[in-house]
Order: sequence, then structure tokens, then C-alpha cells
Amino acid sequence: MKLVFTSYTSSPEYSQPALWLKRIEGYTGILKSLARNNIVTGIERISYEGELEQNGVQYYFIKQKKKVVRLPWRMHRLVKKLQPDVIFVNGFIFPLQIIQLRLKLGRRVKIIILHRAERPFTGVKRYLQKLADKCVDAYLFTSSAFGNEWKPNISIGKIYEVIQASSVFYTLDRTQARKILNVSGSPVFLWVGMLIPRKDPLTAIKSFLRFVPHQPAAKLYMIYQSDELLPEINILLDNNKQHRDAIVLVGKVSHEQLLYWYNSADFFISSSHYEGSGIAVSEAMSCGCIPVTTNFISFQKMRGPGKCGLDFKAGNEKELLAALLKTQELSIEKEQARTLQQFNEELSFEAIAKKIEEVMAAL
Repeated sequence: MKLVFTSYTSSPEYSQPALWLKRIEGYTGILKSLARNNIVTGIERISYEGELEQNGVQYYFIKQKKKVVRLPWRMHRLVKKLQPDVIFVNGFIFPLQIIQLRLKLGRRVKIIILHRAERPFTGVKRYLQKLADKCVDAYLFTSSAFGNEWKPNISIGKIYEVIQASSVFYTLDRTQARKILNVSGSPVFLWVGMLIPRKDPLTAIKSFLRFVPHQPAAKLYMIYQSDELLPEINILLDNNKQHRDAIVLVGKVSHEQLLYWYNSADFFISSSHYEGSGIAVSEAMSCGCIPVTTNFISFQKMRGPGKCGLDFKAGNEKELLAALLKTQELSIEKEQARTLQQFNEELSFEAIAKKIEEVMAAL
């Protein structure tokens, strides 16, 4: 089948196609896997005009300075010229463009929307989204439970459970990874994210400080790309000097370095209140890092109910503490094997591509 993947947003800060594709490799890996059995094309919008073939996928780059174009006639002409059987659109916050796309392509071509953590529109825009729903053949959500809040806007029967990105990381020898980073602790916990309320690093820290007396050798390393809550975190740690050294504020690291951090940790903590997919969790699991996450629906789907890891209610320090205490009862080696099995069977590029092919076959 001929497949086209695209979006209606632009990233004009990028001007080199290779760097852009590297930036989104957690997504393009799916296209690479699909290209084994299909003809796959990607249309990207950056500050570059041209073409590039990579990993069996043909990419077209359209130079666009504006973040969003309401009347994307040029791109729609290109899509029609490619004569796809199915077109995948990232995000459902562009109903006007999707309506135009359907009018341009007719009813033969299937349109599939990839959910990107966006929330449904309200007010007048809600009716435009409902109109665009008539143009869409399927939606890919990490979990069908996401559909509950979308009921007023889209046809729930069109929802399929498929995560929209994966991890390019892999397992390394943990002893060697820790040596490279000078990581110590037994066990080692890792937290990765922005220091913002939605990611809730404060709950993670408060619970871990209560856990340390039960596991004095444990350490929590925190990697963060923004520092909005850093003053509050420092105050919290200063008020708990007895266990201050158990939490290491690493700060910002490159994406490439995360390979060694995930492979250094035994457990990965995500205290986030909302995620569309949770790429950090997927990356951690691809390295055998055992997930300890909030019981948000996307994380439940990723972990598999009871298949690997532990969960707790978002914002609940007592439940996170209870989960941390349970880690003492686990066989880390066996739980890492379960985590890797879950990743390979449900979250890897190959697994995602297989699910997408099943969705296409069902339409």
C-alpha cells in the first residue's frame, strides 16, 4: 500500500533535513518499519525545500515560515500527486485543513489521525471538529480510554489503540553505563521531565525522601529540561538535609546521553498527571528500566495491566511511597526481563507498525 505521513505544523527553526529527522526519530522509526511492506512517504515542514530518502522512506520537505497554514493547497496537491491509499495526519487540532484534505482526495483515500496528547475543542471549534470527524476513517490513540473525553467531538467507533512513537534506545551493560556516568546507589531510580506542575516532581521527591530510611542505599537521579519548580525543590531538599544526598539533581542532558542514564537505572519514576503517550517511559522500558508510574490510562496501556512495573495515583505521596516500598520485594532481574518483553511486544517500532497494518486492513 502507498502510505503518506504528514502534519500541519511547521518547525522553521530547523533548516537541515537530516537533523530534523534525527529530532523526530522516535516517530520516523515507525515509518521505517512500515516501509518493509509498503511504499511510505513523509511530508515535513521546516526551513528547507527538497527531498531525501532515508531508511526506505521518501521524505519531501516544504519550506514554511509560518507555524500553521490554514489553506495548505500546495501540500494537498503534493499528497494527491503521490496517490496514497492511506494518509496519516499528526494531531486533530486542524479540522479545517482535514476537511480541505478530504475534498481534495475524495472518498477513496483513507484518512487516519494520530492523537498527539491534544484535548478536544470546546465552544464553536467543537462543531468544526465534529464536521471534520465525518472526513476521518480512524483515530490512533495510545488507549481507547482517551476517547471518553472526545465523545462529543468524534465517532468513538473509529478509535484504535496504537501508540504513535517509540524508542531508539537499547540495553547496555548496567555496570559499564554507571561507570561512564559515575552513578551509584542500590537500587538506582531515575526521573526525567520538565520541572512543571503537570510532571509533579515534588510528589516524587517527597515520597522518595520518606522511602530512603527504608532503603538507605537507594538514590534518585533527576534529569530536567526546564527548572520552573527548582526553587521549591531546593527548599524541600534543604529542609531534609539528613537524606539530601539521596537525591541528585542532574539537570539538562542531551538526548543521546539518556541512553546511558536509562541503562544505569533500575527503576524509572513518572509522576506525571497527564501524557498523550509518555515517550520517556517507553525509552526507559526499552533499556529494561522498570516503570513506576502514575495510573494514568496511557501508562497503564504501556505497562500492560500487571505485566511489568508498579503504579500509583497521581499526586498521592502515600501511594507512591507504597509503590517504592514494593520495589524491595521485586526481583530486579526478572522484572527487567518482563519490562523488555512488554516493550518488544507492544511498544517497539515493529509492534507499532504491525498494529497500524492491522488497522488499515480493518478499514
